[in-house]
Amino acid sequence: MPRFVVRFLRWPKERAADRFFALGLASAYVLLLLGTVRDLGYARDEGFYFHAARSYEAWFDLLLRSPQQALQKSTIDAYWSANHEHPALMKSLFALSHKFLFSSWHVFTHPGTAYRFPGMLVSSMAVALVYSWGSRVYGRAAGLIAAVSLGMMPRVFYHSHLACFDMPVAAMWLVTTYAYWCSLRKKGLVWPVITGVLYGLLLNTKHNAWLLPGALAAHFVLTEHRKLWQELKRGRLPIPSVFFAMLLIGPPIFYAGWPWIWHDTLERLSAYARFHLQHEYYNMEFLGRTYWKPPMPRLYAPLMTAATVPAVTLALFGIGLFDGFRTRRADASSASDPASASDPASSTNHDDRRSALVLWVVCMLASYAPWLSTDTPIFGGTKHWITAYPFLCLFAAGGFAFASQRLRDLFAQKLRRPGWIEACLALSVTLGPVVMTLHSHPWGLSAYTPLVGGAPGAASLGLNRTFWGYTTGSLQAYLNEHVPAGARVYVHDTALQSWELMQQDGRIRSDLSGTLDIASSDVALYHDEPHMGRVEYQIWVAYGTVTPTEVRSYDGVPVVWLYERPSVNSR
Repeated sequence: MPRFVVRFLRWPKERAADRFFALGLASAYVLLLLGTVRDLGYARDEGFYFHAARSYEAWFDLLLRSPQQALQKSTIDAYWSANHEHPALMKSLFALSHKFLFSSWHVFTHPGTAYRFPGMLVSSMAVALVYSWGSRVYGRAAGLIAAVSLGMMPRVFYHSHLACFDMPVAAMWLVTTYAYWCSLRKKGLVWPVITGVLYGLLLNTKHNAWLLPGALAAHFVLTEHRKLWQELKRGRLPIPSVFFAMLLIGPPIFYAGWPWIWHDTLERLSAYARFHLQHEYYNMEFLGRTYWKPPMPRLYAPLMTAATVPAVTLALFGIGLFDGFRTRRADASSASDPASASDPASSTNHDDRRSALVLWVVCMLASYAPWLSTDTPIFGGTKHWITAYPFLCLFAAGGFAFASQRLRDLFAQKLRRPGWIEACLALSVTLGPVVMTLHSHPWGLSAYTPLVGGAPGAASLGLNRTFWGYTTGSLQAYLNEHVPAGARVYVHDTALQSWELMQQDGRIRSDLSGTLDIASSDVALYHDEPHMGRVEYQIWVAYGTVTPTEVRSYDGVPVVWLYERPSVNSR
């Protein structure tokens, strides 16, 4: 291993090197996302969030010009009613990014990239924080493995590009949890206050935030039950200040950042809760069957995790989980802990490490818990438990630390530079996920791991090929080059707002008109899902043909195709 790498891996934790390295990881990931974003069509939900962000941006402009008018209830209702079923933080950031980075400062030449940029930044923050936390517990090399494992999951990489809430809520859940962990390790009110502020921002990101207090309370009871019991017998209830901070600071931050709930607060919060607790059911294929109403399959979440997370990452997770709780039972001074032996950069003591392990487990369980119920909708695929993946990767760091130490023990006496063992192991456990993830782009939701035979195997098993209509981006070149001027394009599962933004970006010719009416269209897109078969049949009847003129596939699996009326072909 090169000397400068060895020096960095063994540099004292207190040095600023880790902060710079984490910043470097985040910057590299942002640049990778920006470098690949133009190949990715806009997802259906993004179209709705673009519309909301434009409305919020107009309100921000009004707020600067006429604050009194902007704060009136009628004005807030007019601008903030758009997509009011979701909190405002990310959509506000989309709006501000578009306003400044596209319209004012011209940092980006495409409005869609400006809208997506905040999601990329927050996703990259998650990659950096996974490195930082992993390196604190297991050492720098293991922290780097955790970061690469998270960033190089095909589904995580896909969602990290989007102007959506799924990777942002995973990142905010992670950073809030980390702040909570720090508040237990360090005295004072700084970290509890930080945790309270972050929890308010998490509440304003997505409704997953509702699950976190329960997870943190479970962690506190599991790690402090002996002390808690002793205090209860003395008539005291030792609740950490961080819980009071979350209760007292979080809700006001949430309220302040979402103008929609400034008026008729209880009524609108109740409507927000009802929307998600009684969410409508959409269609999703699983093992050859389309589910659109309860009971939903309990195997959906674990099987889809196994089918979409690289197997080597899952293997490291399993090793890290097993070894973490094996060593947790050992004496705190035991030399058998591989994490502390494998990397002297690890500065976290045994109690803090054990606390982190329990915290990671309860956060994962809380993320998967809704899918223990057969009533929970599964329409969104893996994105619904994406908050678990950073913690899965942190355990993978533990698995790497364990394997690295065992290999050192086996070969250290035979090799003059045992550091090469760690380097070779790191390459072997990251190369597959990196290649797999880069190969999956821009077909992220069609990507499956070799464990189920990749995309062809998943199609044979009856796992969903695609959804959200984002694969229109794969046909943009064909539409621009072959479709006659002024043609009307049936966009199928692509939101019209997403189609229009692709035109604003210059990715699709401006003379082509998007429509949701098959009968009046000249060209029709079809995004393959089993329950959409009736739509394709309607295209056959309307166009008088069953033969698509263009098909786009991923690893040989047809995903999206295009029909043209014979009269269009004859022009």
